[in-house]
Amino acid sequence: MTAAQALVTAGEYATLAQLTPALVRDADALGPEGRAVRVRALQLVGMVMVHNRQFDAAELALGRAMSDASDRLESAASVDTLCWLKLRQGRLGEAYELAVRWADETEPRMSRATPEELNAWGSLLLMVAAAAVRNNKTSAAADAMKLARAAAVAVGKEQRSSRDAIRSFGPTTVAMKTAEIASVLDQPDRVLRLAERVPLGGVSPKWSNRNRHLLDVADAHARTRDYPAAVELLQRVRHDAPQWLPQQRYARDILDTVVRGRRTLTPEMRELAGVVGLTM
Repeated sequence: MTAAQALVTAGEYATLAQLTPALVRDADALGPEGRAVRVRALQLVGMVMVHNRQFDAAELALGRAMSDASDRLESAASVDTLCWLKLRQGRLGEAYELAVRWADETEPRMSRATPEELNAWGSLLLMVAAAAVRNNKTSAAADAMKLARAAAVAVGKEQRSSRDAIRSFGPTTVAMKTAEIASVLDQPDRVLRLAERVPLGGVSPKWSNRNRHLLDVADAHARTRDYPAAVELLQRVRHDAPQWLPQQRYARDILDTVVRGRRTLTPEMRELAGVVGLTM
């Protein structure tokens, strides 16, 4: 499991996809005593399958992880990925309802909340906001982000949960997600202003949230016709996460905006088009 989680952090998704059958088989072979390891393995497999758009397999793995979970905090990591799956499929209402229900179930008493509880609750609130803003529930998204900021302040700094080594939560993640919401609301100028205040120094260049944020910034540059800046950021993400970028339809849409706005295409742009699958 440690090696597999390291591959996630390194963005080695192709290698992970090859290892997932053996990972699940080995976790199952551990029997009842391996429950906790099996849950984490299934969570990781679910995440990799969502990344590769193998949604049915992902939903099956995440359902098994939730069935084996010992408590609500252990389940929360699976729910978080399941919400992401539903968002990628366009099942916005389902994603919103699931995230709201689990955010309610995991809400801690702030006066005595542990970092683990705040991490789980805050991450689910970010999913509430992500689903809400895409489903035209802007006030619900704003309310969820307000609570997520409170959780991030209470956590104090960006950190990973011991129950979910795949994600982190804290002020940096909340700042990136605030910019993401502005992007969804088609506010590119606000995205660029917010991005200036996002402290990326403590976030791994391989981390998907960080790279998703850079795509939001690239999109904002493209929408404000700063095409060189957009291409520069796409190249930066390509360098840092070469196996992650080709799976992002968002990156293809950003480059399409750049291509349509430019009169001439550079060799760099043509190369990027091949990477993200944009037909020229």
